Amino acid sequence: MIDIHTYMLALGIGNLSFAVLMVAYIRDTEPSPGLLLWTWARLVFGTTQLLAFARPQLGLPVLALVEPMGWFIGWSLEVAAFCTFFEVRNWKRYALPVAGLALLVAACVVPLELASYGELIGLVACVFALSTISTACVLLSPRLKDPTLLQRIIGVNNGVFGTAIASWAVGAFLRGELNMTETDGAQMAGYISGYMLMIMNGFGFLLMSKQRNDAVMKRLATLDDLTGLLNRRAFFTRANETRMLAIRLRKPIALLMIDIDHFKRLNDRFGHASGDEALVLFARAAGGALREHDVLGRMGGEEFALAMPGADLDGARQAAERLRQATMAICLPSCGNGYEMTVSIGVVVIEANEDLPAALARADRALYQAKRNGRNRVEVGEAVRCVA
Repeated sequence: MIDIHTYMLALGIGNLSFAVLMVAYIRDTEPSPGLLLWTWARLVFGTTQLLAFARPQLGLPVLALVEPMGWFIGWSLEVAAFCTFFEVRNWKRYALPVAGLALLVAACVVPLELASYGELIGLVACVFALSTISTACVLLSPRLKDPTLLQRIIGVNNGVFGTAIASWAVGAFLRGELNMTETDGAQMAGYISGYMLMIMNGFGFLLMSKQRNDAVMKRLATLDDLTGLLNRRAFFTRANETRMLAIRLRKPIALLMIDIDHFKRLNDRFGHASGDEALVLFARAAGGALREHDVLGRMGGEEFALAMPGADLDGARQAAERLRQATMAICLPSCGNGYEMTVSIGVVVIEANEDLPAALARADRALYQAKRNGRNRVEVGEAVRCVA
């Protein structure tokens, strides 16, 4: 059966190994503050656990103080890492006083030898369980935006293992059986729970960091950074998928080309910051005026494209008119009353045998017809000419 000192050696090597892996991972990525805190927590844990292993051999009295303080600092960093990574608000207001009180207790109790080594380990296990259950609450919080399955799995894991460790420690305290030299079944279960917790949390945090980085890369590859709309490439992909689905369902699909009027004049008169503001507010107004399944993308500059599945020509023209009026209601704070925002729109319905670029070309010609006719208007594109 394993004893406490060998167990600490295994934990120490494991945590330091995770720290090394994270340092290597951080070198090739842009690390988040949460990941940096997590790496420091692994370093503190690993060092503390190796000190706990070496304490009987070294026989240094100062380690009796350093060891428990290392545990509390490590757990404080771990909770801080989770809260920072998931952007939990006001966590410092509660976590910092608790961490400070725990350090004060460790600094007072250990030097005065008010607790045996076994009782100290039991107390440490209780605090360990409390911090683990706290991280589970963070991971399983209903306030998290778009929680992933990975987060839920790690949260359930922390909750289960934290409860198991707490049950062992509290039960041992109540029975007065905190003997660190002999290992019974309950104590061995606590050891296994702690080791499994370390493995799951170590790999889990790395995977969550990678998952977040992958999501950022996907966002950069598909969304326009300024407006949050689909970029040109992503719009073509999504709109073509929508077109193919409409063909299979034998439903109409409309296509609109939209251009903000006099956008260069806006940039020249009020500055590029006002131009960016106009693009963002237009994207927001369009999102409020359109249906959820409509596909809107920024094609570049002040030009946008919109695919409307299920919309015939009359429905698309009405939607374009709503969008035109919603744009006129936009107020640009940086421009005061010196600028009224308008758009010109070209509308077509994609024919059954027409590909997306050809339909976009027709919509674009209708858009420029709207500009030639005075701007701030909707024009319907010419129908496809059938060749006999």
